[in-house]
Amino acid sequence: MQTKIVATIGPASNTKNKLRELAQAGVSIFRLNFSHGSAGDFIAIIKTIRELEIELATPITIMQDLSGPKIRLGLLPETSITVTKGMRLLLGLEALRSSELPFLPFDHDVILEALEQGDRLVLADGGLQFVVVERRGAHLAVLEAQNNGIVTSRKGLALPGKAMRLPALTEKDRKDLKDGLALGVDAVAISFVQTAQDVHDTKKIIAEAGRNVPVVVKLERQGAVERLDEILAATDIVMVARGDLGVECPLPQLPSIQKKIIRACNRASKPVIVATQMLLSMVNSPAPTRAETTDVANAVLDGADCVMLSEETAMGNFPVETVRYMHEITTEAEKILVEQRQMTEPEASKGIPEFLAYSACLLADKAKTKAIVSHSISGASARQLSSRRPRQRIYALTPDTEALKALNFVWGVSPVHVMAPENEPSHVKRAENFVEQENIFAKGDSVVITAAEPKKGHLAKGTNMVKIYAK
Repeated sequence: MQTKIVATIGPASNTKNKLRELAQAGVSIFRLNFSHGSAGDFIAIIKTIRELEIELATPITIMQDLSGPKIRLGLLPETSITVTKGMRLLLGLEALRSSELPFLPFDHDVILEALEQGDRLVLADGGLQFVVVERRGAHLAVLEAQNNGIVTSRKGLALPGKAMRLPALTEKDRKDLKDGLALGVDAVAISFVQTAQDVHDTKKIIAEAGRNVPVVVKLERQGAVERLDEILAATDIVMVARGDLGVECPLPQLPSIQKKIIRACNRASKPVIVATQMLLSMVNSPAPTRAETTDVANAVLDGADCVMLSEETAMGNFPVETVRYMHEITTEAEKILVEQRQMTEPEASKGIPEFLAYSACLLADKAKTKAIVSHSISGASARQLSSRRPRQRIYALTPDTEALKALNFVWGVSPVHVMAPENEPSHVKRAENFVEQENIFAKGDSVVITAAEPKKGHLAKGTNMVKIYAK
């Protein structure tokens, strides 16, 4: 399997036996959703995953997903409000509650101050839509319903196309991040990102904790898509979070937005995850719909490195079966991807790393080698190789345990931890030893090796060598 699977842990999957089954079925990355808890709630789960890593002899990545500034209504005094098209309601601070119109408590004063007549508001993941028809001071707004529905307490609210001065990290997120890093999470996903500064702020906290884990940016806002290039330059990994993104952007545009994001990530050699409702019907059904299987396959064909499951594994009735289906669908799609792919030369503006990766993949293709073995301290060389989508599996050797876990996000890469003994400083020799010692390679099998081979007495400064090696 070349495409990586991310699975969210929840009540349906938080036992050791279930986590083992999920990992054996194909999960490389487990997602901990901090919207539904804090670090203390995940201590036992993290301990269990670390035990399974040893038991299964495979690196498993733990991704902490921070809740971010999710914008929600307050608590309604009534159980619910039934809304009909054309009905007017009052949105504002609880202290300004009025009985003149049905009242929606909303304690985000910064957002209330920014609302303008004509702004569109969406509730309940797109189920209810309103337009601001009147402002009443700084902290009250009259809304007019555009369709029928029911409003209940704590419903999420979105303002499609409206830029808001809300940082991606709340105080809760900052604490959760520090606690998660102390517990040993391998990656952190940040929600509702708007600018590259959100990424820089997150990386600063990670560095202060003495860690070097990748940041996953969840693209959920129209403004973030418009700033894709600057955000992509700052982040390590991107997630196409289609739930909130589908609320922010017109739904007919969502497929083209997804393709645009994936293409940009592939060009930048940054891993990209496609998430939300991929096999949602399997929450209650032992088999997916035809549309869902096509959706997953198309994500792979578009160039996704990872596909993510949320409710399906967190609270579904068939979590393991869902992962198995995901595995089978991506495997079939990968066959088409390899058949259709064209080994194109990098653009002239690209640097030496891109051309070395292209050369290695071209050489592996022409020589029909068994695999590509890349020795890489940071994992950057393996990401460059992956972006070419070679038919051969990439074995990425690294002595850095944080880089090892980050490589689980990269398409077609099997991360391998290698020691860096004083008596064998040669990266090339370590790669050759791996081929000789592993029984996945038979006598006579050839591989392409990429590595950094510095001059004697000098430190390695990145991959500078490509060679064919036969066992």
